[in-house]
Amino acid sequence: MRSLGLDIGDRRIGVALSDPEGILASTFSVIERKDDSLAIKAIIDVVNQKEVGQIIVGLPRSLDGSLGWQVEKVKQFIRRLRRYTKVPMDYRDERLTTVMARRLRRMSGGKKGRGKGGDDAQAAAIILQSYLDESQQSELT
Repeated sequence: MRSLGLDIGDRRIGVALSDPEGILASTFSVIERKDDSLAIKAIIDVVNQKEVGQIIVGLPRSLDGSLGWQVEKVKQFIRRLRRYTKVPMDYRDERLTTVMARRLRRMSGGKKGRGKGGDDAQAAAIILQSYLDESQQSELT
């Protein structure tokens, strides 16, 4: 089953997709979030075109693990998204995923300060891969 990962920010939404077997997450796209209705339509288009069976959403907890104001903004967006699809959704802790995405870009030779949207898509892939890895591990035990 193919899964979709989302890193929802105020200006952009990073999107990642798994392979059909649900083993490997890859960056897919970045959706500009100028209008939530258009952003939701873009997500639903991906869900339908790629036959997504589940959506994993990054939940931006504070470093101490508490739920801050940004968490409520993400949950509000997801409540709106749920009106347009029956695909199951789950939250995943996304602390430090953007930092990890930037570090990966630098390690791979990417230039500092470029690819902000690419960081968002990479963060979505990190969120999704974490979920896939945990799911695979629980299937093995």
